[in-house]
Amino acid sequence: MFTHKSSTISHLLISVCILVAIHYHLCGWWVFWCVIGSWLVMTTYGVLTIKANYFIKGYHAQPSKTTKQVAITFDDGPHENTTVILDLLQRYQAKASFFCIGKQIKEHPLVLQRTLAEGHVIGNHTYTHSTVISLYSASSFANEIKQTDQLIQQITGQSPLLFRPPYGVTNPTIARAIQHTGHSVIGWNRRSFDTVIPSATLITKKITKHLQSGDVILLHDTKPITATVLEQLLLFLQENHYETVTVDQLFSIPAYA
Repeated sequence: MFTHKSSTISHLLISVCILVAIHYHLCGWWVFWCVIGSWLVMTTYGVLTIKANYFIKGYHAQPSKTTKQVAITFDDGPHENTTVILDLLQRYQAKASFFCIGKQIKEHPLVLQRTLAEGHVIGNHTYTHSTVISLYSASSFANEIKQTDQLIQQITGQSPLLFRPPYGVTNPTIARAIQHTGHSVIGWNRRSFDTVIPSATLITKKITKHLQSGDVILLHDTKPITATVLEQLLLFLQENHYETVTVDQLFSIPAYA
């Protein structure tokens, strides 16, 4: 898969060659616009698909994993529903990774403390998770990350090094912000769509179909349906002899500074 830089350079060089060809009446303008369209399609895909690594390298799965391990991750907490999730994880002796929003941490600091105390990993998911956060400047986006890091450190004593961009969206300004803060970007390769699919059974089937060692599963601890999904998933993993590990363990990277 091309990166943003290599794609832009290659499309630029091709465009120059086509413009020369157009000048000598060797082809029509439609060829030029096809190249521009190709660049736009690739860039849009890169923005919306975090595992493409189009703007910045991230960790999305570990297909080379030989042991039967998967990572369950949760976004958008902490939340009152997180306690139900933690109870289930404790019951099944499973570990998970939680990517937390700063403003949610302020509302539920004790839930955050419990999450860490029970052996789960805390990651950064920006402070506001605004619907327009992908349009922020690099400095504003970096400040969202730093503000959440500071809050997590105040409450838990740990400064997270793991970061997940809201909505899984990346772009050049977000890449610059993350390069500035020095976080590792954690994506996923198993998206549950637990925020939109109304059936827990369908969500679980979507996750478990063709599940492989090294997969990273995306769930949301803010959704009541996710608790039902999680229990079904943990039963499936138990029956199929999978171990749940945190993302830092899966990828052998540090979770905290």
